[in-house]
Amino acid sequence: MDLKNKKVTILGLARSGFSLSRMISRLGGQVKISEKAVFDPLRHSFQDQNLKNQIKAEFGGHTQGFIEDSDFLVVSPGVPRNAEPIFWAKAKGIPVMGEIEIAWRFCPCPVIAVTGSNGKTTVVTLIKKIFEQAQRKICACGNIGLPFSDYVLDLNKQDTVVLEVSSFQLESIAQFRPHVAVLLNFSQNHLDRHADLEEYFNAKKRIFKNQTRDDFAVLNYQYPRLRELAGTLKAQVCFFNTPPSAADKSFHNPNYLAAIEVARVMDIDFEVCQKVFESFRGVEHRLEWVRQLNGVDYINDSKSTTAEAGRWALESASKSIVMICGGRDKNIDFTILRDLVSQKVKKMVVIGEAREKIKKAFHDVVSLEEAKDLEQAVIRAREHAVAGDVVIFSPMCISFDMFSNFEERGRVFKTIVQGLL
Repeated sequence: MDLKNKKVTILGLARSGFSLSRMISRLGGQVKISEKAVFDPLRHSFQDQNLKNQIKAEFGGHTQGFIEDSDFLVVSPGVPRNAEPIFWAKAKGIPVMGEIEIAWRFCPCPVIAVTGSNGKTTVVTLIKKIFEQAQRKICACGNIGLPFSDYVLDLNKQDTVVLEVSSFQLESIAQFRPHVAVLLNFSQNHLDRHADLEEYFNAKKRIFKNQTRDDFAVLNYQYPRLRELAGTLKAQVCFFNTPPSAADKSFHNPNYLAAIEVARVMDIDFEVCQKVFESFRGVEHRLEWVRQLNGVDYINDSKSTTAEAGRWALESASKSIVMICGGRDKNIDFTILRDLVSQKVKKMVVIGEAREKIKKAFHDVVSLEEAKDLEQAVIRAREHAVAGDVVIFSPMCISFDMFSNFEERGRVFKTIVQGLL
């Protein structure tokens, strides 16, 4: 793929848009940006002044002429597939691809791609640590941190990439072919974007679309739908979370079992995995212990954006729970947790745009109240918790009603908790 002197228009200037701008510029392409939001110097600041001078950009909406004056259109993950600029480009025969796709075309080394409804960041982190323990070079990118396009031009054949990918990113792939593709699990998620569960599942399984017999598909055996999917794949299928094996006896966490299977495929000994697991303390914002105050533990699970993530948080606790939840709804059915909430939660404090929906789901199975913001929610939770309890902040919603992302949400929660006297 040659981008030299090609006009490459980036649709949507999020984190991946900035990374793509740098990558395309290094490859000699002409960067153009079309962003629907009005220009904000804080959000849309260009740190590279030379790059800024090379970019043509439009803000406050997309115009047809700007889009059509392109050799390629690269779409940010947040842009829906039915966005009008995509139709304009396709009508003119302009190739449309996502950030993952275009970065992969310049990648010189094997890619391990991880997707699923929950647990992606943890598994990517574990795989990275296992490779490092085995003294093998690896780069972790994608949704876990910096975009793929920020790293790809500096990689060589001896490297490995482990990539966290979402259903949004998989919607826009064409040739993307990971050597190892991992589908951790499947449950309701992103139904504010996908029409239904079937469309969401179809997006997820695209991770295997271009694999061949030389590649590996790693699937969670405990999901019947994934076992059915296995029979349709071209890659060599490897299951994890299977009926008891030697690994299962030591580690019951499916995230660990997924990482073990990837390590096996990549010829890394099980003993290396064991060393990593013994010292692993989790990832930030995922069931992260913050502090204990007056005998009450405070847990930051800001990365929880689904009911299944909420289930994981509740099942992880052996103590009586005061739960803080809420945010912007993704058309999630919270009622699937009614029995678990009634068994394990003594008090629920709800916030954000989804608070009425959450109250409706649980009002008759748990003592419940709402708070105007996260700070008030923490104060309310503290009032209801006694020594021996645990306060868990597991929103089960996305953050965009009150915060820019789950990381900011988690940091704010930890700051509030650390400030309690």
